[in-house]
Amino acid sequence: MQPVFTLELPIGAEAVIRTIRERIRSSDSLRFAKAAGHCAEFSVDPKEKRFWSPHLSVTLSDTEQGSQLYGRFSPRPEIWTFFMFIYFFMACLIFGGGVLGYCQWFMEQTPWALVLIPVSFIVIALLHLASLVGQSLSHDQMEALRRQLDQSIENVADNS
Repeated sequence: MQPVFTLELPIGAEAVIRTIRERIRSSDSLRFAKAAGHCAEFSVDPKEKRFWSPHLSVTLSDTEQGSQLYGRFSPRPEIWTFFMFIYFFMACLIFGGGVLGYCQWFMEQTPWALVLIPVSFIVIALLHLASLVGQSLSHDQMEALRRQLDQSIENVADNS
């Protein structure tokens, strides 16, 4: 549900993140980006934010040949938290509906609680479909965030 990518860079993670920080400070097109430690976040201009607007999280780690950049596109944290809450709630309903339905069936009552299981799976499927639709609706913003990242690491080996 969260598209990821990796980039191999020829220099160490500390030099890359230092370059990213410098470019964030000096470039007006990167004013919605921030960096801390070996991580950076790229966000969409608040004026252009939509419900499905993504953000790009980047983590750098050292490798034998230089460093590896790991990028992940995801919804804004508040949207992601909401989706995870619903997934967790549906999982609880599946479990609870199964237990209660089994108890009802075992006690020779109508096991109406078993209906919660397929309903919860349908809700989960609809949430997954909604996330795919949201990714397609925000594809242009994902490309813009990727361009911001590319701009921030452009010629990174030359500047170290």
